[in-house]
Amino acid sequence: MFYRNPSADMLLKPEELNLDLIRSSKVFHYGSISLIVEPCRSAHLKAMEVAKGAGALLSYDPNLRLPLWPSADEARKQILSIWDKADIVKVSDVELEFLTGSNKVDDETAMKLWRPNFTLLLVTLGEKGSRYYTKNFRGAVDAFHVNTVDTTGAGDSFVGALLCKIVENPTILEDEAKLREVLKFANACGAITTTKKGAIPALPTEADALALINGA
Repeated sequence: MFYRNPSADMLLKPEELNLDLIRSSKVFHYGSISLIVEPCRSAHLKAMEVAKGAGALLSYDPNLRLPLWPSADEARKQILSIWDKADIVKVSDVELEFLTGSNKVDDETAMKLWRPNFTLLLVTLGEKGSRYYTKNFRGAVDAFHVNTVDTTGAGDSFVGALLCKIVENPTILEDEAKLREVLKFANACGAITTTKKGAIPALPTEADALALINGA
């Protein structure tokens, strides 16, 4: 259930953006819900433009929430309208099928979403882990098996952990061994988030994630 119409996020105007904060960012991460209505849509596009101009890495997780869109077709159109701007894109298996119109979750389908300017494309597969695609290599990283209570926030936890490590060391995007280690860490963070109810309260600490990795 979503409590909006309107909610504060929908009312954000371009002139209310903290452009200095955006310009100082190493990574600018965004979804697609902010594209649904004005004035938030214009604020979103302005923020992306400023971040890109300042040299930030643009990270996009469409975070499909169909009940919030006027129609499935409009959702697909608007989600893809900014697709080419990103450096890193993370989609779930469900979003992969939705955006490509395919009923297969495989490399061939994933590559339909690849763009030449991408640094990294990720497909999360729930209990089956995640797949990664770069210009030079591709592969899969297994999931951690835990007692799942609520999957809300798992994708956010996964991508947050990944981006945190990229900020610490951007070279991981060019080193497959390092990237695999970071994705293992991100998978652990996502897995732990499913073991408790709620999105924010379930987010793990780095120590939690390392304990799961070392105990596996």
